[in-house]
Amino acid sequence: MIEDIRKDCDVRMHKSIDALKVELSKIRTGRAHVSILDHVSVDYYGSMVPLSQVAKLSAEDSRTLSVTPWEKEMVGKIEKAIMTSDLGLNPSTSGLVIRVPMPALTEERRKELGKVVRTEGENAKVAVRNIRRDANNDLKNMLKDKDISEDDERRGQDLIQKLTDQCVTEIDKLVAEKEKELLEV
Repeated sequence: MIEDIRKDCDVRMHKSIDALKVELSKIRTGRAHVSILDHVSVDYYGSMVPLSQVAKLSAEDSRTLSVTPWEKEMVGKIEKAIMTSDLGLNPSTSGLVIRVPMPALTEERRKELGKVVRTEGENAKVAVRNIRRDANNDLKNMLKDKDISEDDERRGQDLIQKLTDQCVTEIDKLVAEKEKELLEV
């Protein structure tokens, strides 16, 4: 029973870490990366679809993304969708290829993004701690129902605390790496 709680706790905590990784990947650094355009949607025959479903996305170099639509008619719509997104990008079209230059990050913007990274990290830590609280409550309820002994409850709480510490350490490491990446010029 305690092992089931620990496994569930482990799975949920690692999902929180995976969610943090996804959020951090959306925060742009100085380098061009196609994941920056992940949340851009385009009007495709009356329905909004992700940009990656109507065009080939690639990084031409460290500062330029290339968007090649599957259909010629989509060029204008894709260009408009990128311009109106909250990314602050100005695409330029040459024939069928849309090039999206990435503006250089200013020092002020880098510090701002660093704060966003730390906030995301703190949110992930809160999620992990909430999972720990839920697991400890489950253990207390099992003790109250006399399903486990006090020693078993203590051992279970220690296991969950070790797991929590490992996850918090991993979150700190991810945040530090992303901050370092942001400050690189």
